[in-house]
Amino acid sequence: MSPRRNRQKGAGGGASSAGGDDGRGDRFGGFWQREEWQGEEWSVRHVSGASAAGKRYRCPGCDQEIPPAVAHVVVWPEHGGVDDRRHWHKACWNARDRRTSRVQRSRNAPRY
Repeated sequence: MSPRRNRQKGAGGGASSAGGDDGRGDRFGGFWQREEWQGEEWSVRHVSGASAAGKRYRCPGCDQEIPPAVAHVVVWPEHGGVDDRRHWHKACWNARDRRTSRVQRSRNAPRY
């Protein structure tokens, strides 16, 4: 049996794209795409668990926390700013049309 060959990292193919227009990975990990929802264009970035920051986020779809190092999506309106970004579970984002927006929190629940 012959030894395994290592492929050169710089030659052809590979997901080493640093740009954003081709939709492949960038320095934050994951890929992004544009989707239309509620008559508006949205940018959707898929974040892998390995590249997710050490922060906790609250998913607007299910109102549950997204713990650190869990794969999720970051969504923002095409013409929105940094403050308009929202972190969703992948399943919640895919089911956004089937979910109701009438989530009610208890009085002492954190709003973040």
